[in-house]
Amino acid sequence: MSKDVIITFALYFVGLFAIGVVAWARTRDMADYILGGRRLGSVVSALSAGASDMSGWLLLGLPGLVFSSGLQGLWLAGGLLLGTYLNWTLVAKRLRIFSQCFDNSITLPEYFENRFADESGLLRGLCALMIIFFFTIYTASGLVAGGKLFSSVFGIPYEKAMILGAASVLIYTFMGGFLAVSWTDAFQATLMLVALLIVPSLAFMEPSANMHSQTQLDLLGTLWPKGDGPSPIIAVVSLCAWGLGYFGQPHILARFMAIDSHKSISKARAIGTTWAGLAMAGAILTGIAGTFYFKDGLQDAEKVFIVLVQRLMHPSIAGICLAGILAAIMSTADSQLLVSASALSEDFYRARLRPKARQAELVWVGRITVILVCLVAIYFAQNPKSKVLEMVSYAWAGFGAGFGPTLVLSLFWKRMTRLGAISGILTGSVCVVVWKNLHGGLFDMYEMVPGILISTIAIVVTSLVGEKPGEKERTFFKRSIRLL
Repeated sequence: MSKDVIITFALYFVGLFAIGVVAWARTRDMADYILGGRRLGSVVSALSAGASDMSGWLLLGLPGLVFSSGLQGLWLAGGLLLGTYLNWTLVAKRLRIFSQCFDNSITLPEYFENRFADESGLLRGLCALMIIFFFTIYTASGLVAGGKLFSSVFGIPYEKAMILGAASVLIYTFMGGFLAVSWTDAFQATLMLVALLIVPSLAFMEPSANMHSQTQLDLLGTLWPKGDGPSPIIAVVSLCAWGLGYFGQPHILARFMAIDSHKSISKARAIGTTWAGLAMAGAILTGIAGTFYFKDGLQDAEKVFIVLVQRLMHPSIAGICLAGILAAIMSTADSQLLVSASALSEDFYRARLRPKARQAELVWVGRITVILVCLVAIYFAQNPKSKVLEMVSYAWAGFGAGFGPTLVLSLFWKRMTRLGAISGILTGSVCVVVWKNLHGGLFDMYEMVPGILISTIAIVVTSLVGEKPGEKERTFFKRSIRLL
């Protein structure tokens, strides 16, 4: 391992620590720790949302999918790009306004509770449990990616490498909360994009990349899935359906709630969608470049980006690009840890145990929760053979089906009720868990699709057959609509 790589990583960590220190000084209460006081600008909001969305799968999972399965990855990228745009267009502005109008809600569970005037605490508690369950798995996927990175770069055992990556994320998230997470995410989004554009460009310039076989061309030319897996239609629908998951991801939705004004949404949408398009194009090109460069394949397809960097670049530049992988991992894991902390500190501790707790106490409860969730995620990330994309897909589907229909309908349908929201969250998340364990025929479809359909039906039917929304709900809804 080169000293240049070590120096690059060291400087990277020093920069993150400095951001954490500054954010620590600006974190005064729980609203600061969870939402940054709702004062993020459009650029930081857009880049932070993109970086927290893509995670390690962008530099490991997606290039690995293209490397092993060809251009089928375009279906996945296309669905995600469309989902990014629609999320900014349909959800961002309304959620920013609604979350503030409904008693200045600072977490997604709190928004649902206030939106549907749920005094029982059932809706908020259910949402918090879902967040902790699926985000523990999601965070674990990031730690797996970090373990693979540090193991490859530093030549240390996977378990130690994974713990090193976890500690890196934990330090500045613990210190600075949402401000630290958002500022570092914006920086890391830039680093990720630079790495994804440089690596495939250098790979295609190599003379060996111009030498190809018919087998490689056939693989890359296959947009329509083949083989012994799911039927082509089910496979394509499953890949495109990833884009539907955006409407229910708490760590992305938090950026919409935290932006300084709903008037900043249009600019943020343009920046965020452009960044996502360029980043995924770079990831796909990396997978294609790897197909030509490594004609005999790789033992682990998800390491194609890492190996290309190590083979093609001077150590000092390689360190920057490898830090891009770390940026992708950390920019998502930190957001997940923070949302999990908010679920426990705000939606359990303050809402149920200590309603009159002081703000300083709540901030420290949030920080302690970050440590606890990280430790559980480390436990689930111990297997080095875990596939990053598979772990992400499960958690992504859980949030997409559990929260997505509930959130969208809560922003657009005034007739929706508390029982409708509860039934939608329950049926969507349970469907994902059950469907994931069934195989063959229609059950090979990505669990996101049936989960969203069943959740939507449950919300509509339950809302229509039950009591109409109360006066408080109707008043807040009308007030929010007038601000659009």
